[in-house]
Amino acid sequence: MADIFFYESPIGMLKLSAEDGFITGLEMCGDTENAAATLTETEGGPTENDKARNRSVLQEAVSQMDEYFAGKRRKFELKIKFSGTEFQKKVWQALREIPYGETRSYEDIAIAAGDKKAVRAVGQANKRNPIMIIAPCHRVINKNGSLGGFAGGLDAKRYLLELEREHCSHRTD
Repeated sequence: MADIFFYESPIGMLKLSAEDGFITGLEMCGDTENAAATLTETEGGPTENDKARNRSVLQEAVSQMDEYFAGKRRKFELKIKFSGTEFQKKVWQALREIPYGETRSYEDIAIAAGDKKAVRAVGQANKRNPIMIIAPCHRVINKNGSLGGFAGGLDAKRYLLELEREHCSHRTD
């Protein structure tokens, strides 16, 4: 069973999930009644050791999310576990390779996932990304430069991209 943490972010309430000591979910929650972020355990059989590992990884995720939204973290260093098809996992891993402050097209991600023709499948995988922001699907845009979709809404996508651009150091390498 998963442990859950509600995190109030600048883009709205986020729901973090952890299982077996891994982050397994980060999604928009829309539940503003949970304005104070609190750890809650699901009913079921995790051992005290499992609960402690989940709490630890959730606390680290919250710390890293705080740093990210403050513009101080460019890459998440968390234990994560994706649940999905092999193709989806390839797409989600490719998302993690997009540098902070940069974007890639759906076609770029399709190529990185091993199938240049799978642009629409990449869009569907992005839509089902269980660990948004950490696997930064917001960095994927249309080939023509338009934003495309985002499970958290286009205002949230715009906010995240602008946050990263604002805090991105301009490298010359």
